[in-house]
Amino acid sequence: MVPDYAALKAIHIGAAALSITLFVVRGRWMLAAPERLRARWVRIIPHVIDTVLLVSALWLAWQIGFVANARWLGAKIAALLVYIVLGTIALKRGPTRAIRIAAFVAAVATFSYIVSVAFTKSPLGIFARL
Repeated sequence: MVPDYAALKAIHIGAAALSITLFVVRGRWMLAAPERLRARWVRIIPHVIDTVLLVSALWLAWQIGFVANARWLGAKIAALLVYIVLGTIALKRGPTRAIRIAAFVAAVATFSYIVSVAFTKSPLGIFARL
């Protein structure tokens, strides 16, 4: 059985909400209790959630037609790559605490931009309303 657009969109939105929530929790742990980041489930569950998020995104893009929506979908994809890089700097690769905090804040801002692009269907995101 193939999920309809509304069900797939709900799965995608739910996975996005779980993803950012867990990212924020992990960011807090990075600052206050970094040993928590080494727990097995903390290293596995984000990948499972993000896989569901990516698969649902690709399926939705196929359903709505990527070519017809390439501008705003392309903006989301580009921002996603930026978010991934910033997230790895924030949680793992940042050499100093200040760099990790800056990358964390920038990653959350990038995620917010991605959400605004999804809502406005414009590569300008929230700035499309200005």
